[in-house]
Amino acid sequence: MHALFDEAGKFLAGRILSEADTSAQIELDSGKRVKVKAANILLKFDKPAPAELLAQARAIAAGVELPLAWEFAPEDEFGFADLARDYFSANAPVTEQAGMLVALFEAPHYFRRAGKGRFKKAAPEILQQALAAIEKKKQIQAQIDAWAAELVAGRCPQPVREQLYKILFKPDKNAPEYKAVVDASRSAQRAPLDLLQAAGAIDSSYQFHWKRFLFDNFPKGTGFPAVTAPQPPADLPLANVQAYSIDDSQTTEIDDALSVQGLGSGTVTLGIHIAAPGLAIQPGGELDKLGRTRLSTVYMPGYKITMLPDDVVQIYTLDEGRANPAVSLYVTIDEATLAITATETRLERVPVSVNLRHDQLDHIVTEEWLADPSIQHENTPQPLLDLREQLSFLHRLAKQLKAQREVVRGKPETFNRPDYNFRLEGNGKNEPDGSEIVRIGTRKRGAPLDLIVAEAAIVANSTWGNMLADHGVPGIYRSQASLAPGVKVRMSTKALPHAGIGVKSYAWATSPLRRYVDLVNQWQIIACARHGKTAALAAPFKPKDAELFSIISSFDAAYSAYNGYQAGMERFWTLKYLQQNQITELDATVFKEGPNGSFLVRADTLPLVLPVLGAQALPRGARVRVKLGEIDEITLDVAGTLLARLDDPQDASDDGPVDEDEGDEEAVAGPIAIAVDVNEAEGDGASGTTDNRAP
Repeated sequence: MHALFDEAGKFLAGRILSEADTSAQIELDSGKRVKVKAANILLKFDKPAPAELLAQARAIAAGVELPLAWEFAPEDEFGFADLARDYFSANAPVTEQAGMLVALFEAPHYFRRAGKGRFKKAAPEILQQALAAIEKKKQIQAQIDAWAAELVAGRCPQPVREQLYKILFKPDKNAPEYKAVVDASRSAQRAPLDLLQAAGAIDSSYQFHWKRFLFDNFPKGTGFPAVTAPQPPADLPLANVQAYSIDDSQTTEIDDALSVQGLGSGTVTLGIHIAAPGLAIQPGGELDKLGRTRLSTVYMPGYKITMLPDDVVQIYTLDEGRANPAVSLYVTIDEATLAITATETRLERVPVSVNLRHDQLDHIVTEEWLADPSIQHENTPQPLLDLREQLSFLHRLAKQLKAQREVVRGKPETFNRPDYNFRLEGNGKNEPDGSEIVRIGTRKRGAPLDLIVAEAAIVANSTWGNMLADHGVPGIYRSQASLAPGVKVRMSTKALPHAGIGVKSYAWATSPLRRYVDLVNQWQIIACARHGKTAALAAPFKPKDAELFSIISSFDAAYSAYNGYQAGMERFWTLKYLQQNQITELDATVFKEGPNGSFLVRADTLPLVLPVLGAQALPRGARVRVKLGEIDEITLDVAGTLLARLDDPQDASDDGPVDEDEGDEEAVAGPIAIAVDVNEAEGDGASGTTDNRAP
């Protein structure tokens, strides 16, 4: 005697070895013996053999016309054998009974399970809904198959193109567009990104990077809603100074300006004037919400996305010929010793006489020009000549301030690499499209104008950081515990030392038009300037305010993403520069070992780091000539092959000078992590990533 039974929703059959009232011992064809509850035994039969019964049952089930079976079924609950006798014949054999059991079990939209071997027909309206859903699923699958076939054939369906960035980076893995890409990738045995590129889904490498960045960081677009720009307070006093700013020509958000008074008197007053949107923008207001959403201006070659709307920026930017609101730090300095003897913070309107542009003046304002009044340059602008004495003093002061910080640091700051600047020709002020001609220029770090601005900012940020701490007013600080390897700069609400800069505390406060944490700190500084010892009661943010911790967390994430994008686009335009200028070889310097037996080199005249393969191990500092390989504008990849060593191996040394930025090496690009997982099981919702170069 044999039995057909239900084992956790699976039908099995075997020979009955023994049987009791409540259970039976059954031997399967595999030889395995199982104990089966009597309630789970659905059929007993002598023949055919168990395996043959199951095979015939599945074949018969496939031929059952479910709509007809549904019509035959009674309204009340019924057993599968009863329906088999109604559907097939009154003497339906066990094979047909088993076939009906399988058919009913596999058609839950027609028949609801009511117990072991018992069913109840679905209500007509429920059945129609289920059938409509099944038909819709079939249509969707047909659409998936059609889209997948198009992708394999090298054509990208428009719905897939429209959902490209969502599919690649934040997919709904049940969406048909995503499933079509996965199916096509499996069918073509190609990585998803390669497949999509070949199908024309990515028609511009520049737009790929740009739209991916917007998808991740500006999903609602980069435009601003209509807001009313608040006017500055009308009762601010007018400062008795003539200030000037020093910025790049592309800068429109002019946050800071300088003034100098008292030269030749023995006591000099340096004014560090910071644009003051915090005097009108209120915490919690609409503009604050905009700033807190963006957290920083985003920079990239040829374009930027500002933190605040342009009409707001124009009210507070320190443009020449205007007297705009500012938070001013006045620093009293002994002219002979250059020692700082006092500081004072004021809220006022500051007249700005000129906006100096260092990229237009660096070739004139050299250390020699500042130190020797007899040196003259042809076509020197008159405003610069008028400020020559002040700039000379500020440069002497900046050098001393830097030297004093280096004593605290315990070692000098070294910046061996130049700053690179990018200029795009052909886009004006419009958003680039990747077709522009790129010009890459260099600017020596620590150039006099650069040093003057940097040291003034350090004085302001450290002085105001200390002032906040002295008044018991919380702020957002940047600190670094030591210069030991791996010790990073961190943001917190505690006034801790910054070992990298060499100051007691350091609070970002000099770029409130461009960075949200600077705006937050400006609100706190304004409270100190207005209320003095009672500032802690009036400041918008109180000690241990959870909002400050939330701002720090959000800012860290956004600032990291923005800087990463800027670095990526600078690499993109560097690779474009190589292509546009047909550069196939370049000279470089080895700075560390790379993966898979390669070594990483830094180009001597371009902001480019790349891996190089060679037949020999090279020490740090070795100078080499490299032949460039194929450029991939999507992964921003380029590799090189060693052509020759340019220096004398006997002169090589592993302990050359270390640049201050050595711990933050430029990315060497590589595979893009995407969220399309071609190895994921059907219906598996687990998140996964694949390398775009490996199917």
